[in-house]
Amino acid sequence: MLRALARGERRSPSRQSKSRGTRPPGSAQGPLVIGYRLLVSLAAPVLLALALWRRLKGREDGAALRDRLLGPGPPEGAIWIHGASNGELASARPLIEALLADPDRQLLITANTRTGRDLAAGWHLPRTQTGVAPFDLRLCTARTMARISALVLLENEVWPNRIAMTQSRGLPLIFAGARMSARSARRWARRPALARALLGGARLVAPQDSASAARFRDLGVAPDRLLPPFQLKSLYLPRSAPPDPALARTFPRDASLLAASTHPGEEDIALDAFGIARKHRPDLRLILVPRHPDRAPAIARLAPMARRSLGEDPASHPVYLADTFGEMETWYRLAPVALVGGSLTETGGHTPYEPAALGCAILHGPHVANFAEDYAHLDAGGGALQVSDAASLAAGWLAHLDASAMPARARGLLTPADPTEMIVRIEAALRPRPPAA
Repeated sequence: MLRALARGERRSPSRQSKSRGTRPPGSAQGPLVIGYRLLVSLAAPVLLALALWRRLKGREDGAALRDRLLGPGPPEGAIWIHGASNGELASARPLIEALLADPDRQLLITANTRTGRDLAAGWHLPRTQTGVAPFDLRLCTARTMARISALVLLENEVWPNRIAMTQSRGLPLIFAGARMSARSARRWARRPALARALLGGARLVAPQDSASAARFRDLGVAPDRLLPPFQLKSLYLPRSAPPDPALARTFPRDASLLAASTHPGEEDIALDAFGIARKHRPDLRLILVPRHPDRAPAIARLAPMARRSLGEDPASHPVYLADTFGEMETWYRLAPVALVGGSLTETGGHTPYEPAALGCAILHGPHVANFAEDYAHLDAGGGALQVSDAASLAAGWLAHLDASAMPARARGLLTPADPTEMIVRIEAALRPRPPAA
């Protein structure tokens, strides 16, 4: 297995004969892609060892391990839609459901994480298979690639082998909700040939904001393949039921604060801010929701707190560590005001659309590059408030704990965009093209 992984897939003549369409002019088959293949092939033993270790530790199930090594086996002709994890897939759900309006269409939805796979599986969509994405090695990807009819990559998921294999078979490649940060654009600009091969060969790029659109254009995406900016997360609609009554009694709305999707360094700030706020309101409670729940043991050492994943009583401590997946709507419903994490450290911030839709006042730090236009619009219109440290976070929590006008303003400012043009263009891009004469 290790030798095969390091060697990569050698396509047989029979497999090549199944290639659909012709290779586009910008195909990703140059020396830089070959160099990438060599590097990931050399890393294959490490990837396999890590996957086996996660399986032995119970962090991965057998199906996820099989998918990573062999790739999911979708029905012939399925469209492969891939997102990093929960957030990316959840934002694309309206698009996914629109594609399923075609009764003959089959989908494969994958994520880099088991939790992302389970989220999509829990939607119970018709004619849809879910799985964990294979390692970006040709051998691991070949089984899946041989059966699909198109590849749709969400947000900033750029995987050179998948892209090169898609292009070599003449299949449609689409980037949806595509994000290109200034930092990423600078890195791509240092490798212009690779950028043109991997990004310029896409049949369609649907950027999530105007800044990303300009960066994709500068990196070689032709204007006729670039859609007007469209934020997939603007289509977000709450889908979960109201919180459990017992949980709601433990966290009364007029005394509950939330720190959502936090990253390393932000929990310390949130806990310090909570201590400041409790000097004014001793009855306050804090719900702390890390972006990555596997960090829970380290977070729990910062202060006394109850952990949800361990079934501990949420009323036993003023701080409740919600170290689980798929419950963010519950926490936004319980708290009237939240820090949206990933913004006090240089992570880029997380979506404001979910708290806005659930009536939660939005506080955020200065690092919101992932949603720069949205947060600038909110801040200018009084729909969100920027904070910078524990003192300003505590003041923001206290100021918007009771009858804040910010949630209503945010809902008015973050109106859903019309997805019609995007869906029509994606549908057109998914249609097979006749072979060149």
